[in-house]
Amino acid sequence: KGAYKHVGREKGLASWFRQWAELEEQAISLYTFESRLVPGLLQTEAYARRLFSERLPLLTDSQIEAMITARLERQSLLTGRPKTAFSFIVEEHIVKRRTGGPDVTRELIDRILRASELRNVEVQLMPLDRDVHAGLNGPVQLLETAENEWFGYCEGQESGQLVTNPKTISVLHMRYAKLRSQALTPDDTRSLLERMRGAL
Repeated sequence: KGAYKHVGREKGLASWFRQWAELEEQAISLYTFESRLVPGLLQTEAYARRLFSERLPLLTDSQIEAMITARLERQSLLTGRPKTAFSFIVEEHIVKRRTGGPDVTRELIDRILRASELRNVEVQLMPLDRDVHAGLNGPVQLLETAENEWFGYCEGQESGQLVTNPKTISVLHMRYAKLRSQALTPDDTRSLLERMRGAL
């Protein structure tokens, strides 16, 4: 199938992520739940730089620049694929961590707010006061190709798993649907982000 085309070495992308990155470029729907950090498609350069500069084992300056470039180039998906539906659900505590300090966080919130204004992008925060939710097993991504095939992706420490089993995809869909109902609405998310920005 087209989805399994060989993925060449792309500078700045982790080897286990390359196949998923290629699928992203074909997606007509892309769903992301993240509990560790702001999804790459929503990051700013300063936020990404802070993350990469603290990665262990330490990266060289050229490696950091290559990874930042690759991350920022991927972000063109949001505007370059206006008919692709993007859904992001992000834990509130990720933004509250203030990675990089107040200025970096302020810029990051502005970036998320701008992205959420796009007609094809929906952003929801999972509030801290939600003591249990359907994403406690960890981050997950789902996408649908133009051929209406669904794939999942789960990333861990130094590894990533492409999910193709229909039964597993069904479970991930069930969890993501529940997450959407448990998270703040997009409008309430915008209001909370604006309040968080004002408090910086």
